[in-house]
Amino acid sequence: MTHSLLAVFAHPDDEAFGTGGTLAHYAEAGVRTTLVCATRGEAGEIAEGVDATPETLGAVREGELRCAAETMGVAELIFLDYRDSGMAGLPENAHPAAFVNAAAEEVVPQLVRIIRQVRPEIVVTFEPNGGYGHPDHIAIHKHTVAAFHAAADANRYPEAGPAWQAERLYYTAIPRSFFTRMWEQLVALGRDMSEYGWLANGDEHGWPDEAVTAVIDVGTTVEAKWSALHCHRTQFGPGNLFRQLPEPMVKELMRHESFAQAWPERASAAPDDDLFAGL
Repeated sequence: MTHSLLAVFAHPDDEAFGTGGTLAHYAEAGVRTTLVCATRGEAGEIAEGVDATPETLGAVREGELRCAAETMGVAELIFLDYRDSGMAGLPENAHPAAFVNAAAEEVVPQLVRIIRQVRPEIVVTFEPNGGYGHPDHIAIHKHTVAAFHAAADANRYPEAGPAWQAERLYYTAIPRSFFTRMWEQLVALGRDMSEYGWLANGDEHGWPDEAVTAVIDVGTTVEAKWSALHCHRTQFGPGNLFRQLPEPMVKELMRHESFAQAWPERASAAPDDDLFAGL
């Protein structure tokens, strides 16, 4: 039986920063990897020197995600066709097609159908705060969790196909220690930290280290992750935080990707080194 993993995120580039090495790792190992993206990132920033405009950004970022997916070996890429809602408090939040305004009863059945068609053992999405509180990240977290459980109930959405119980639900979980290490390395290099002061307080950012339940060593696929990030040219420009460290240092930081098992409940123990451990 071929293992299957489904990753569900909100925007192009979400997949590469948190799980790019893991997706490439499992694809290389023969796992069928499927990626769902809720929007095309129409409200994102545009890095300097990139040939894109606010009017063309959605199409450009779709192309960037297709590049990244191919680089990581993703077998299937699915868009939900919603509009990027933008950061909290921006006018884009009020756009009628913005993902944050989509009703659960509209989004969840779509995800249930995908889960039942793909039949993944592992489902991965954002943790409850979506990494840093982006409205679309939080929305895709809520809808994915709801769909994960609904997909297993034959009485819900019977028109979406036979029920499917995935084995595990994981959240991406960038640990607090990651941000602390990045801060320390940037300071040691003498970088101007005025723009990155938020990194100094690791307790306010990231997932508690003690709540991480799986750490995947992606040393063999960190180059694929790095290449996938470079596919996202509109988002990964020279000013990006991850471009402030020398390439060897940031790749070493990126060589481990962390996850928190959300379902089933897991007894406290040393983190697994494989999302499929024991399956």
